[in-house]
Amino acid sequence: MALEEPEAKRPKLSEEEVEEKADQNALFGMGNPLLDISAVVDKDFLDKYSLKPNDQILAEDKHKELFDELVKKSKVEYHAGGATQNSVKIAQWLIQEPHHVGTFFGCIGKDKFGEILKKKAKEAHIEAHYYEQDEEPTGTCAACITGDNRSLVANLAAANCYKKDKHLDLEENWKLVEKAKVFYIAGFFLTVSLESILEVAKHASKNNKMFCLNLSAPFICQFFKDNLMQVIPYVDVLFGNETEAVTFAKEQDFETEDIKEIAKKAQALHKVNTKRQRTVVFTQGADATVIALSDKIETFPVVKVESKDIVDTNGAGDAFVGGFLSGLVQEKPLDHCVKAAHYAANVIIRRAGCTFPEKPDFK
Repeated sequence: MALEEPEAKRPKLSEEEVEEKADQNALFGMGNPLLDISAVVDKDFLDKYSLKPNDQILAEDKHKELFDELVKKSKVEYHAGGATQNSVKIAQWLIQEPHHVGTFFGCIGKDKFGEILKKKAKEAHIEAHYYEQDEEPTGTCAACITGDNRSLVANLAAANCYKKDKHLDLEENWKLVEKAKVFYIAGFFLTVSLESILEVAKHASKNNKMFCLNLSAPFICQFFKDNLMQVIPYVDVLFGNETEAVTFAKEQDFETEDIKEIAKKAQALHKVNTKRQRTVVFTQGADATVIALSDKIETFPVVKVESKDIVDTNGAGDAFVGGFLSGLVQEKPLDHCVKAAHYAANVIIRRAGCTFPEKPDFK
């Protein structure tokens, strides 16, 4: 598996070998599936629902009608969304063939939006196995577009209802966990099903597979610290951005705001599987990505992009992780994983939402 030894010691993989490495169901993601609903709106629409032009909020009661009104707009775009599902989609896009390298678990409702989510996941060539229940509707994220601005309103709904005993523990589903080599879960899922995360993390650790986690948001590091720290001992690759890293450091009493120092200290936290050392990956927007690998800290400059070409930075983090995972699952060396991550983020920020062209232009 990548990240275990320096590139010089590892034999180069031929193209045939690389293709064989990307097995179906090799990448497993579990998280909050949301149907992203995008439409162009006017200022009156924003004012009606007390929305700022460029913002991210969780839906309240006053936003209930917003979703119905949005889908009646003439040009509505639907995309399978949610942080983890986005990253799995990006990884699959970069790998291209075979289809279904990426598997995704999460909870949806038995409704129209759930059907659209299933269709969109299929179009992205990921194997989505949803736990379907009828107590809550499918989670949605409304993207209300005015000019270059996007006001995001997320209604988690069914995504919050994932149940380990009703889905993950089922024999046919657990077989997909056993098939996977690389696992990825965004920190957002720590608010939903800690027991599911621990079950998968322990499986990965016991079988010397690679388990990856994202800090995801400052509030996860602060208010779900106990859940987070139960999972950290099983984490082989930890992702985060600079804001999340600083918050994590503060909550862990690292007594530093230096990103490189934080990466080093996060790497040194207790780890169950001692066969592979933890890798810590912190992005810093337009600044270089910081990675703690083995006993050294490395920095990788990002691909520069003109500010006039930036359309939407919201999906950049998910895209970065997806690119990195595409390299991991193909057992590529670290520098390739980072290049793929930077490439994916660079593509996504030039487009609205976490969307991408049909084929990647990356080697």
